[in-house]
Amino acid sequence: MLTVADIMTRDVVSIKGTTTVREMAALFDKMGFGTLPLVDDAGNLTGIVTASDLVEQDRPLHMPTVISLFDWIIPIEGEGALQRDLDKMTAQTAEELASTHIVTVTPTDSVSSAAEIMSSKKLHALPVVEGKKLVGMVSRIDIIRSMNR
Repeated sequence: MLTVADIMTRDVVSIKGTTTVREMAALFDKMGFGTLPLVDDAGNLTGIVTASDLVEQDRPLHMPTVISLFDWIIPIEGEGALQRDLDKMTAQTAEELASTHIVTVTPTDSVSSAAEIMSSKKLHALPVVEGKKLVGMVSRIDIIRSMNR
């Protein structure tokens, strides 16, 4: 049985919290992949930025749908949705833009387990961690390539 360690990319391009949006855009363009892991000075995974996160910065602001009830205005999406959208659209650094709800795998996880996670959560890549330390990335193309083994 193949494990994530057998197919993962070990030499991972990662970013720091201070990496600017412009620097991230240049990395996405140059490297040709769509996910950048955010790490602290110790190499611990602290967030993920995707190319979609950058694209969303350039979209128009969606004003939330509201209902009016007894002179109260209640946003249907919840009060935090508009603030989250504004925060993402005005982010200038990786720390401000990154998602901190990160789905990860370990090197000993099976490739089929990683594939199931990617498929069910509609992810294109997963960080590979040992404890909190980033040790690799596994992408959909890595899983596809493993099918030829």
